[in-house]
Amino acid sequence: MTVRFYLFLFGILFGPYAWAQIRPAIALNVVEISDRKLNDYSDSQSVQKLNDSIIQKNQSSLSHLLNFSTGIYFKENGLGMVSSPSFRGTTAQQTAVIWNGININSQLNGQTDFNTITATDFNSITVRSGGGSSLYGSSAVGGSVHLNTKLDFYDNFSNRINLNYGSFNTLGLNYHLRYSTEKMSFFSSISRNSSDNDYKYLKSPLKNQNGNYFNTSYNIGFGYKLTDNTFLKIYSQFYEGERHFSIINPTDSKTKYQDLNTRNLADLTTFLASFTSNIKVAFLSEKYKYFGNIEKQHFTFGTVETLLAKYNLTYKNNDFQTDFVADFTQNKGNGSDIVNDKRTISGFALQFKHALNAKLSYEGSLRKEITHNYKSPILYSVGTNYKPTDYYALKINISQNFRIPTFNDLYWQGTGNLNLKPEKSIQAEIGNVFKGNNFTLSATIFHSKLKDMIRWIPQKGGLFMPINPENVSILGSELSLSYQKKIQNHHFDFNANYSYTQSENEKTNKQLIYVPYHKSTASFAYNYKRLSMFYQYLWNGEVFTQTDNNPKKIIENYTVSNLGFSWDCDAQKKYSIGFKIMNLWNENYENVENRPLPGRNYTINLTLIF
Repeated sequence: MTVRFYLFLFGILFGPYAWAQIRPAIALNVVEISDRKLNDYSDSQSVQKLNDSIIQKNQSSLSHLLNFSTGIYFKENGLGMVSSPSFRGTTAQQTAVIWNGININSQLNGQTDFNTITATDFNSITVRSGGGSSLYGSSAVGGSVHLNTKLDFYDNFSNRINLNYGSFNTLGLNYHLRYSTEKMSFFSSISRNSSDNDYKYLKSPLKNQNGNYFNTSYNIGFGYKLTDNTFLKIYSQFYEGERHFSIINPTDSKTKYQDLNTRNLADLTTFLASFTSNIKVAFLSEKYKYFGNIEKQHFTFGTVETLLAKYNLTYKNNDFQTDFVADFTQNKGNGSDIVNDKRTISGFALQFKHALNAKLSYEGSLRKEITHNYKSPILYSVGTNYKPTDYYALKINISQNFRIPTFNDLYWQGTGNLNLKPEKSIQAEIGNVFKGNNFTLSATIFHSKLKDMIRWIPQKGGLFMPINPENVSILGSELSLSYQKKIQNHHFDFNANYSYTQSENEKTNKQLIYVPYHKSTASFAYNYKRLSMFYQYLWNGEVFTQTDNNPKKIIENYTVSNLGFSWDCDAQKKYSIGFKIMNLWNENYENVENRPLPGRNYTINLTLIF
């Protein structure tokens, strides 16, 4: 399949290449990432970039990285189990994950399990707060998480190996290879993670049973400079994992879940004076098997294959940019519990940005999707960035966003609902950014109205069925602070985030379940010559676990801290050894009811760079 797919891509992509030969060559900046929309159309919204050093300080899963570095709340069914985000008071299905410019949320359940993403496979991870459906389509309602493989075009050859071993027989391996010249660039990573995951519950004689897991992932990026003004980039990712779902009671049936995800993308970019032509063709697949009893061979399964093609034409001069986008997506799904079906979506978008002067700019985007499965609203986003001084900027953004029904919502056998409407959201935010020589402080308030929220609700006879019964009102604020200081050989780095979120069902005026009113994180890093250390802090406010907000059915607030040290064994910093203590103060906590998370645990790690 993969070989045939790449032959197909080359046949499509080299057509524009022949046309580009007759155009004059122009000087180009270095091309690094495929997700150009993230850089070009985010001036009026909050964007948080997590650099490689931050990624390396955290455990391998994307859940751990974002939980301790951002305002996103995660509910996790035990360490390494299913992990679902709540971004700005929305649900997991309303947070989009964007891989090199492509939305990769599951077509089956509408969300991404953040414990199936190995953060160390990527050298660029960015969190974009607020609506982005006019750029990225369905699910980009509360915000989006962007995973990019950066490709650099300069002479370089490097290797990095990270090995770690920790409590509960937890093993981790991550290998990075990077090779590039002025004409080509290659990046590859391999990750392997496994754990017995049999930690003891604090204040209880029990321990985590049937929680072992393992996973393997591969990530490849290749770029080639076909001419002075034409770049071809190819990305491929493979993930295979197995998890034995933790049981609550010793008498419960032991289950397991296997998933296999593949992603392939070809990207051709041609620069023609003031115009840029970009073609993307992608093939994605997702498969799962669920074993209700690990002692038996019987399982249920589901699979979806997605073919995507996108064309983007950009015109840009000194102070104005506009983009026209046309895309086509076809999803084909089948499984033991869903009706075999195919969904085809065509989309058209127009985006623009204009700098009136050095202080004031504005941007906007429109998108319309066409399909027979649902009626799509016109999606839009309008924003401005006003920077009267070098020390202050005002950002304002208004957008309409949506989430389409999933294959499970539409085609689940016996209960799927073909009459579902897409969820629609109108939201607005105002951000203030203050910058000094060594610090950045941002304060944002946001408000959104979510209409036709899809919920699986029991009908007559107790059968659950998806319907559009509810509207949700969300009001919140975010604060973030970063501070860096260097004094001779001493380097200090401090980051902090706080978010307040009120997300209520408009009928009942009750807070949505598993959405905390308060969350804060902080981290401090210190480097002196060969010594490095960091401290992480996370505080989560209480959350309700029932829709009636019963005060007796809550998850208590908790505080978790991590501490880490590392030492460079040589002056060139080619070899280092580190030690991490997770849950330093041995907090007894959980973020899903009856799913305790580990007490104090340890990891030792070795890093080799050559």
